[in-house]
Amino acid sequence: MTHFLLQQNTFNISSRIKERLEQGELSLTQSKEFQDFLQEVDTELLHHRIITDNLYTAWFSQGAATDRELRHFIQQFSVFSNQFLIAALLKVINAPTLMQSRASREILMNELGVIYRKSNPLETTTENDFESEAALFSTEGTVDGGIYRFKAAHFEWLFEAAQSLGLTFDEIGKRQHGRPTTLHFCDELIRLYGSDDANIAQGASFAVENWAAAGFWQQLEDGLTLIKHKRHPQLRLAFFTWHNRVEGQHAGHTLEELEAAYFQPNFDRVKFLRGGKEINDAIAVFWDGLNDDRLNSVYL
Repeated sequence: MTHFLLQQNTFNISSRIKERLEQGELSLTQSKEFQDFLQEVDTELLHHRIITDNLYTAWFSQGAATDRELRHFIQQFSVFSNQFLIAALLKVINAPTLMQSRASREILMNELGVIYRKSNPLETTTENDFESEAALFSTEGTVDGGIYRFKAAHFEWLFEAAQSLGLTFDEIGKRQHGRPTTLHFCDELIRLYGSDDANIAQGASFAVENWAAAGFWQQLEDGLTLIKHKRHPQLRLAFFTWHNRVEGQHAGHTLEELEAAYFQPNFDRVKFLRGGKEINDAIAVFWDGLNDDRLNSVYL
């Protein structure tokens, strides 16, 4: 779980920080201050109640959602997923460094359908390696030198799930399909994750990736798998199973990015935490909205 991973790095400095200490790039005081900051990040961001106690995903994991509840969930999640592309593009545009721009483009281009290829320069990747069904769902490598496939776009995977439940393409992904709570989350992603203030954006990105790695994907997969086995054998789950496998890798990268950003002269701890806290609150609005819809039988 993400909490455990971060606590390990809070109490035991990473090999990257240790190496910088040994090389004299950092002082013991700087290292201690960074560890204290990670403690604050852990307390302020990773123990938000939507991460530790998400009532909706806990319920969903039991596989008890009716078809109407399931379609409503897929529809709202499709709006968030599709509108996220706007925030992801802004994150690319507003990236403060070339390396951060590349990291952001990795995420965006893979979302749009560029297949990851093996990054080991000693291994040759041919076009045939991108033709198999398995290649479409690769979770490792880089989009640099990858091949674009329509079927590798994440939204197409989500459409397959929606289609399995009787939803059409024009019934998913658009703002007009979003509940106010869903649209609030989308707008906050654009404002915070895509912010032109690097500190706000980094805080929001760190929180989003660690939220994604903290277990909700597993809860969604558990619930959908039960539903697939019980009554919808045709249900396509690639969108959910792929994200469940890959998100832990993203969270690890955000910690490495934080280590690099923290020691830059323009790093602002207060803004970083603000970006993370505010996006966590927006995430909570989204899930709480779905839970309220469920309890009050509200559907579009």
